[in-house]
Amino acid sequence: MKIYSISVLRNDGGSAHPLAAEYNLAEFGYFQKSSVQEFMGFFSKTVAERTLAGQRQSVDESNYVGHVYARAEGVAGVVITDKEYPARVAFSLLNKILDEFIMRYPVEKWSGTVQYPELAEYLKKYQDPKQADSIMKVQRDLDDTKVILHKTIEGVLQRGEKLDSLIERSEELSSQSKVFYKTAKKTNSCCVVM
Repeated sequence: MKIYSISVLRNDGGSAHPLAAEYNLAEFGYFQKSSVQEFMGFFSKTVAERTLAGQRQSVDESNYVGHVYARAEGVAGVVITDKEYPARVAFSLLNKILDEFIMRYPVEKWSGTVQYPELAEYLKKYQDPKQADSIMKVQRDLDDTKVILHKTIEGVLQRGEKLDSLIERSEELSSQSKVFYKTAKKTNSCCVVM
């Protein structure tokens, strides 16, 4: 699960204009990075332009998924991830980024690019959706608890089987000791010592 790009674009009806963006291109080769970044910028711009205000959508493009959220204020956020990344986490990230962006930067500052260093932090933090998202943390904790319970139950069942085996053996031993006692009594009854 990976996030490759987070972009904030001005999207007030016409052509979308990038305001801030951050990319994670570490897995691409040196000569591929500029092409991949250009593709992701174009993809973000295109998807933002085609998303109506107030809408959220996910768009599949070969190995990538673009999650976009266009706000009524004229700003859109795009997160490009791999196909395994959970859409719910991507949209919660977009919601958080756009809320923060609108609070921090008024519309008057949206003419060019905006310095938004928190995007790099979000890109790093949300690489692992289980750490960043509280619901996924709870789910992971529940899964861990379930594994522990299964191991505990298996241990109890194994101990129960061992106890059943011990009871069986003790019953066999008890019946054998009774037979031995009777045989010994008969053997000893023929010879009485005085």
